[in-house]
Amino acid sequence: MSGRIWLPLAAFATFLLAALSTGSPLLLLLAVFLLLTLLSGALSVLWAARTLSVSGEMDRGTVHRGEDALLSLRVRHRGLLPIAPVMLEISSGAGEPSREIYLQDRPGRLQTLSMPFHADHVGSFSPGVHAWQVEDLMGFFRIRRPVPDANFRLLVLPNLFDTDPLTLSPGDPGSDTMARATEDLSAPSDIRAYQPGDPMKKIHWKLSFRKQELLVRKFDEPILREVLILMDCSRPPSWGRPEAEMDIRDALVETAASVFADQLKTDLLVHFPLFGNHPLEMEKSMGLPLVLENLALLDFSETDRFERVLTLESRRLRKVGCLVIISARLTSAMVDVMTRLHHLGPALRFYLVTWSPDDLNLQPLIARLRQDGAEVAFVTPDATLPE
Repeated sequence: MSGRIWLPLAAFATFLLAALSTGSPLLLLLAVFLLLTLLSGALSVLWAARTLSVSGEMDRGTVHRGEDALLSLRVRHRGLLPIAPVMLEISSGAGEPSREIYLQDRPGRLQTLSMPFHADHVGSFSPGVHAWQVEDLMGFFRIRRPVPDANFRLLVLPNLFDTDPLTLSPGDPGSDTMARATEDLSAPSDIRAYQPGDPMKKIHWKLSFRKQELLVRKFDEPILREVLILMDCSRPPSWGRPEAEMDIRDALVETAASVFADQLKTDLLVHFPLFGNHPLEMEKSMGLPLVLENLALLDFSETDRFERVLTLESRRLRKVGCLVIISARLTSAMVDVMTRLHHLGPALRFYLVTWSPDDLNLQPLIARLRQDGAEVAFVTPDATLPE
């Protein structure tokens, strides 16, 4: 029942009391008319609600960001008494306000409608009919029920773009022990002076007698063929509006997905750990479809500061030829950590997701990274800069 019913109930009680007090048949007739109106309204709502059915289907369960998915709905009720138009509460499942749609009252007839859902952001959403509502013509009686069978799962995958080829490092150039351990004995490239610990088989005897000093053959160091991708999985900055946070999430995920996808075309080993409430280690063997699905489900729930995450992952760098770091933040602490990681040997590429690459506060930090030999690339979210 709605709040409006108290008015006709009060009028019915008033007319009935007056009719019994005065014996007026007109007042009694008015009281009976109000009672029948209320009873017919209640009966029409109950009848329609008991026979109402709502069903539907999505034309597909997975789309890429920017595409549309079509929801087809079928609604029918078998009540014969007139009611107000049936209301459907349609939810996009993306945190946006629900929409209310009113249908024509066609008892016994099947009504169909199609609702397009535009995939604005990467993620997992549940579009569909959240609830329906049946009301009598006068608005005195109302029944509202949820519709659990008409909600669907829509997975929105990230889009991909081309990235520049990665530069690989042979390892830590400052460690002679590491260099000797990784030299390729089939590819001599130069001559250098003998150092304690060099194997005898590497000594160039003829040249040593000629120069009157021990010289050894120097061999090429093999390039380390592993790539480590580290993405900031903490909640992104909002830039003053909630929608901006979603735009940045899209850019972070799509940058990581694009870097990973481009490495699938090479013979490099790729490691891509995800952090948060559901940590996961993604590798090349998983294949691109599964990687895109896991990125779409990422909840950005990591609570540790990103510089601490980078420090903890430094143990992997012994065999890594290139380290790719992706974040929507850049602080002095992050620059210090990235510089230390770069000094451990791997080449470093940093992707900064921002609307303001020319921000004066960022320029000194970017300059420090580039002076240290790191690559810095900017990624701008698709949406416009929030005001």
